Amino acid sequence: MNSSVLEKLIEGCKEGERKAQKELYELFAPKMYALCLRYADSAEDAQDVLQNGFVKMFRKIGDYRGEGSFEGWLRRIMVTTGIEHYRKGASRLPLLRIDETVSEQLSEKETVLDRIHAEELMKLIEQLSPGYRAVLNMHLIEGYSHKEIATLLGITEGTSKSQLARARHILRQLIAGREDYNYAKTTG
Repeated sequence: MNSSVLEKLIEGCKEGERKAQKELYELFAPKMYALCLRYADSAEDAQDVLQNGFVKMFRKIGDYRGEGSFEGWLRRIMVTTGIEHYRKGASRLPLLRIDETVSEQLSEKETVLDRIHAEELMKLIEQLSPGYRAVLNMHLIEGYSHKEIATLLGITEGTSKSQLARARHILRQLIAGREDYNYAKTTG
């Protein structure tokens, strides 16, 4: 999308124009829905998070100063909304889902993951505990620092770092086990 068109939509939203709000929603809803799915237990929960996130965004759009990307600013609102939504409804950390885009991003950052298909990777990540998945997603995919993760999840920075290290270790073991299983199937 042309940046001047986006700027006009943002300005329209700041002025409360319904048409601009609708267009901005339609522009970003599909990407944000995929993000919300990673923080929800169901499609319905993801839709709730999406709607609540957009309501927050429209209320706070006056705070957006054009510094950094609008999409990045909106993503942070959606992640925060997802975490808040989950905290209100459950006592455990978010059950994260990983879509193909996310698994491709993980593959870029973790060379051990280059050998695995996105769908297989998603299944392996789903085997991680919710805490490990939360930190893995927030750090590697969303780009949060351990300090930010600690604040958002109510844990210490050390816990965030150790959960990420443990998640990576377990994921490597799961991948290695998958490769050993596949090797045994082809030679046995």
